[in-house]
Amino acid sequence: MLKCDDRSWLALIQQHRAIAVIRATQLEQGRHMSHSVARGGMRLIEITWNTDRAATLIEQLRGELPDCVIGAGTLLDWQQMQAAIDCGAQFLFSPHSDPHLIQVAVNLGVPIVPGALSPTEIVAAWQAGASSVKVFPVHSLGGVNYIRSLQAPLAGIPLIPTGGVTVENARSFLDAGAAAIGLSSSLFPEAAVATGNWEAIVTQAETLMRSVQAEQL
Repeated sequence: MLKCDDRSWLALIQQHRAIAVIRATQLEQGRHMSHSVARGGMRLIEITWNTDRAATLIEQLRGELPDCVIGAGTLLDWQQMQAAIDCGAQFLFSPHSDPHLIQVAVNLGVPIVPGALSPTEIVAAWQAGASSVKVFPVHSLGGVNYIRSLQAPLAGIPLIPTGGVTVENARSFLDAGAAAIGLSSSLFPEAAVATGNWEAIVTQAETLMRSVQAEQL
């Protein structure tokens, strides 16, 4: 079973480079989505807290996918974060930066990746103790070019762009300096999810992992 604590988080994202972000309207749907990306070679899976019965799903996946690291995302406050930790979430994502939440997670030894967008927000989150920083929504400030422009002043901060990252452009974000990337809708085409075409999602994950783990040119 992969171990995930604050000390190993950077090693994990540097090894795997991509995080599957699961947002599902039904528990079993979320389970199928998670198993499909795992079959496609992905090992970092985030269950958003607005997924149907997210806590139950995380508990199930911890038992069913022992080779994966299962985290929780879209955490907005302390109550949600505590519930995520209680159900076994191995890492935590939030769309915003709250220094109090960051410090609590640090004290508990659970990796936390808060959301930020501007250089000021990114640095503040990092200085508060974030394990890495989620740049969200990255498409709103230029996508790949924005990540590239942050490298000179902020190269020491591991950035994980989300919100506009696709299977097709994922490698470009890594080449621009991102430590890892998070993907949601691009991994899970609406038609494939609606019809239960899980093999199509396995294929998407396989394509993504071939791209992100290829040697940089």
